[in-house]
Amino acid sequence: MRKLAAALIALLLCVEIVRVTAVRALARGRPADAAKVWAGHPQVQLVTGLTAIATATREGRPVTPAMLSSIYAAAAKAPLLPDPFLVRGVEAQFAGNPRLAEQAFIEASRRDARSLPARFFLADTYFRRGDARRGLPEIGVLARLVPDGANKLAPYVASYAKNRANWPLVRSLLTYDHNLEQAALATLAADAANADAVVALTSPESRRPGTPWLQPLLANLVAAGDYAKAKEIWARWSRAVVPAGALYDPDFRDAAAPAPFNWTLTSSTVGFAERQKGGGLHVTYYGHEDGALASQLLLLPPGRYALSASGSANGGNVDPLRWALICAKGNKSIATSPLAAALAGGWAFDVPADCPAQRLELQGSASDMPQQAEVTLRSVRLSRGGGNA
Repeated sequence: MRKLAAALIALLLCVEIVRVTAVRALARGRPADAAKVWAGHPQVQLVTGLTAIATATREGRPVTPAMLSSIYAAAAKAPLLPDPFLVRGVEAQFAGNPRLAEQAFIEASRRDARSLPARFFLADTYFRRGDARRGLPEIGVLARLVPDGANKLAPYVASYAKNRANWPLVRSLLTYDHNLEQAALATLAADAANADAVVALTSPESRRPGTPWLQPLLANLVAAGDYAKAKEIWARWSRAVVPAGALYDPDFRDAAAPAPFNWTLTSSTVGFAERQKGGGLHVTYYGHEDGALASQLLLLPPGRYALSASGSANGGNVDPLRWALICAKGNKSIATSPLAAALAGGWAFDVPADCPAQRLELQGSASDMPQQAEVTLRSVRLSRGGGNA
């Protein structure tokens, strides 16, 4: 934190000086020229003093009493400027006097409510002593003042959101800043262990399938093997109900609900699959390489199932296309069947007890002589029971 504080002293040069006329314009980039114009102007004295402090900090030299004296002399001439209080606060921090530092930073923020250093140092002071109740609102102000502040400050908010005891504070902060909410939730969603925090802190307005952090969170939960939690969150955000042992969107009508518990459709060098207006799935396989064209993650209880499909082959050839059931854990194949068999009468398969999640894929399979295939599926049905595999 000392390194951070030292770096922020230099930042004062960029965010807290230069307010009026030619003197301040010169002071921003050419303090020496400004001093020639009006050496006794308090803003010039502040710039010169802050420049000396920033240079000493950057070079690893101590801040001398003379540097501080020049700043405090300028403060006596311009008591409404926030800069001297910022310096006094940092000085108090290094001297081990956090109470005085807090008071100084509060005074700086009173003189300029948009002062980035004042807000940052206040937040830092509060967080140092574990006072998230006061620290988080300062982060919220910074998020609105700093360019791209929501993304830059989201990790601070996310770190406190991991503690359930801080949820009421974090929720109240995120309620007033949608950008910060989305950035903080995206940061949390990068770790499946934060799923409960994400759900608890999401505002009602953000509970929609298109929420940008939803699919990363679902993917991380699936990768962690927490399939039930992933399905629960997916169903809540999608407002979808899927009976046990069934497919979602069997008629290919719902493009809004996200993967992986809705269809994932491919558009690649393998081929492409796209929903048709009014329902149905149009699939084109190029024939040059193996790959999935459509897939959906299932949580089928162990037992026997039957899959059937209705549709029509465009051009008469569906030989390169097949259904495959793959165990999500370990990516191990459970069963496969030509698409033609599912179109003709159905395909039966068994889900083993050691496979809690399965991926159903419509695949293209390349051969020595590439064969293209095109089909329009009207629906796909999955049911418990079935005949011979």
